[in-house]
Amino acid sequence: MSDEGYVRVRGAREHNLRGADVDIPRDALVVFTGVSGSGKSSLAFGTLYAEAQRRYFESVAPYARRLIHQVGAPRVEEVTGLPPAVALEQRRSAPTGRSSVGTVTTLSNSLRMLFSRAGSYPEGAERLDSDAFSPNTAAGACRECHGLGTVHRVTEESLVPDPSLTIREGAIAAWPGAWLGKNLRDITATLGYDIDRPWRELPQDARDWLLFTDEQPVVTVHPVREAGRIQRPYQGTYQSAKRYVLHTFADTKSATMRQRVQRYLVSADCPVCGGRRLRPEALAVTFEGQDIAALAALPLERLAELLRPSAEAGDAADAADASAGSAGAAGERSVEENVAATLARDLVSRIEVLTELGLGYLSADRPTPTLSAGELQRLRLATQLRSGLFGVVYVLDEPSAGLHPADTEALLTVLDRLKAAGNSLFVVEHDMALVRRADWIVDVGPGAGEHGGEVLYSGPVPGLAGTEASATRRYLFDGAENDGAGDDEGGAGDGSATRAAARGVREPARWLSLSGVTRHNLRGLDVDVPLGVFTAVTGVSGSGKSTLVSKVLAEIVADRTGGAVEQPGGGAGDAVGSEDGTEEDDAQRTERTDPEAGVAVAKGLEAIDRLVRVDQKPIGRTPRSNLATYTGLFDAVRKVFAATDEARARGYNAGRFSFNVTSGRCPTCQGEGYIAVELLFLPGTYAPCTDCHGARYNPETLEITYRGATIADVLEMTVDGAAEFLADVPAAARGLGALRRVGLGYLRLGQPATELSGGEAQRIKLASELQRVRRGHTLYLLDEPTTGLHPADTDVLMRELHGLVDAGHSVVVVEHDMAVVAGADWVVDLGPGGGERGGRIVASGTPADVAYAATGATAPYLRAALED
Repeated sequence: MSDEGYVRVRGAREHNLRGADVDIPRDALVVFTGVSGSGKSSLAFGTLYAEAQRRYFESVAPYARRLIHQVGAPRVEEVTGLPPAVALEQRRSAPTGRSSVGTVTTLSNSLRMLFSRAGSYPEGAERLDSDAFSPNTAAGACRECHGLGTVHRVTEESLVPDPSLTIREGAIAAWPGAWLGKNLRDITATLGYDIDRPWRELPQDARDWLLFTDEQPVVTVHPVREAGRIQRPYQGTYQSAKRYVLHTFADTKSATMRQRVQRYLVSADCPVCGGRRLRPEALAVTFEGQDIAALAALPLERLAELLRPSAEAGDAADAADASAGSAGAAGERSVEENVAATLARDLVSRIEVLTELGLGYLSADRPTPTLSAGELQRLRLATQLRSGLFGVVYVLDEPSAGLHPADTEALLTVLDRLKAAGNSLFVVEHDMALVRRADWIVDVGPGAGEHGGEVLYSGPVPGLAGTEASATRRYLFDGAENDGAGDDEGGAGDGSATRAAARGVREPARWLSLSGVTRHNLRGLDVDVPLGVFTAVTGVSGSGKSTLVSKVLAEIVADRTGGAVEQPGGGAGDAVGSEDGTEEDDAQRTERTDPEAGVAVAKGLEAIDRLVRVDQKPIGRTPRSNLATYTGLFDAVRKVFAATDEARARGYNAGRFSFNVTSGRCPTCQGEGYIAVELLFLPGTYAPCTDCHGARYNPETLEITYRGATIADVLEMTVDGAAEFLADVPAAARGLGALRRVGLGYLRLGQPATELSGGEAQRIKLASELQRVRRGHTLYLLDEPTTGLHPADTDVLMRELHGLVDAGHSVVVVEHDMAVVAGADWVVDLGPGGGERGGRIVASGTPADVAYAATGATAPYLRAALED
């Protein structure tokens, strides 16, 4: 094949790629497909984009390279014909409330300039620089709330939720627990306050001082002697509940501590700026009668409508100037009018691209942490569309993620425009509708992990039909979905809709009814959610699906079941670690929520005993958290090693076999298995530990073996391999079997959490839940569970979720995959549009009822899925 017009890759070995060779055309829409973990992202991002970035950095001055994040050189023999590349991934940077839709798209910059140069100022007011209209600058931020718009306060009710308790019984719930809380109670008693009298019976002045004083008196405390312990007097410093909560919230580096004290804070709009984040001088400037905070809060579609008259007036004036042939005519307009027209035109044209991508319901001030990964990626895509770049490779990570099929059509139009502008598009994608529209397909597989890493096919889409080893082929071509699709353990199954047709629609056992739901764009919504069945909540992007399920439904049920939304995770874990190796991983700690959803009436809650939310968030923040620690099966493995004759002879307990415990881990790498190598002008890299060579443990610990394998050897086993090795260890076999059932047999037990995809993390959480002995009725909530999953993996996931329903539980999913929706028992379709045009139920009933309803954007796509 000629090099001209192609990118040629030879010998790619990044992650699980096995010396992959592939030729990919430029100036085309190329999709990379394959089951989750097959290696498609390793090829598109880990090899092609990484190599393009490496070449770019070679042209950058060495000193400047230190200022830019570098991903490092990929493991590949040769790449030729590769143009410069831009990556649009779904990974988000560290969330911050100061980052917004406006800052990501740079719309905020133009809005600020519009107000600075063309705003209506109060008479006598001095013109402000554009920085004065930003809440993120010292010049613009409200002095009271520092540009955040909210202030955090405490009240007696928030600090003392149960006034019937005494101080000794924990009435001041906001105080810390354990010994520090006991010290504060002893100090309080020493100060002369009655800690055995119900809180509500204490004098108001005493209650106020205990909760709110800024004084910190020091007293000598004589603790009551406890059996077997000698406690000496000590100097104790009093700290009020207010002081403790506010200082901890502001200063702690622990996310867990911050989350704990946040429960005792009452957040309110800033009393100075009213939540608008800016100083009074900036808020006094208006455009079209509104201040900049009001415009930033408008849905982008409405903002464009407000700005369009100014833009069109400028166009009309320019046309008149041109027809009159007088360059001086423009001078008859004021400078402000000229500036307003220019900036308004720019803003409207950029908003139109965002609206085309289905994001018109967002506002410029919407914080980016509240956006889905798909929304954030599309915002970046819109920015690139306006950049005017030519001859660039855009590498995109599932741009259809989080998109309703109706919105996907608009996305395809935008991608076609990028290609028509002379660019190449390399897209990792699972949506078969988008795959069918591609010019070229690169299918990677045949399986995942060590069973993948091969390029099965590279060529025009129709040619994939002849590749029998491809899992994608069965879902891409009509009539091929069921041939060869196995139903063995971890297999693809036969499709959600097909199984549903064979099973029939389940009848609800009971109903959960919510009335008067008011949250975000839900306004007085009444909804009935069936229990004992599989329910899919559908609707276009921004219609209110996630608000209804992940916010309102989750919080109202959590309040009924004890105020906790459980995240699956069965094990003690090794992510944080303690001397006995039993500390919990941060990622699996119970998430607490304040039930603040506006629901007028909720009926049927008594039927639910437990609430579990299974999402795609990482199972851990560091490489120390892994598959084995999260699921809890590593606890069983460590106990097996501790029970060996040699371990008992040496006095080794289970904690010895934790790589977080000083006694067992390698002292050189502290149990990491690798050492960071910092290079002055090149990207930092990691090298295996020179002492343990990646094993993580010290030599003494590795001398203990079980059936000839060390604890490090077990961590290197795949789930499939470990299932055979530990088949007679019930506690481990149960967890390993659950992981295999959700199609994760290819993962290594010690695979770091940071290397797992969102889809893999979600299925690990589901496996953790599947291995539990469940009592009572559980409600499972999932928000777009098929995001990032190949259709074959989706079938595996749906089989397990439907199994939970068959076991007597309820499953509610927010979903865009019409094959999944077609296999549901009940559908709630929200809309008809996004943002202000959404938030209503347009259809509700069985999949057939919704598919043949006269309203809603979902109906035609669901109808096609049912008829397929």
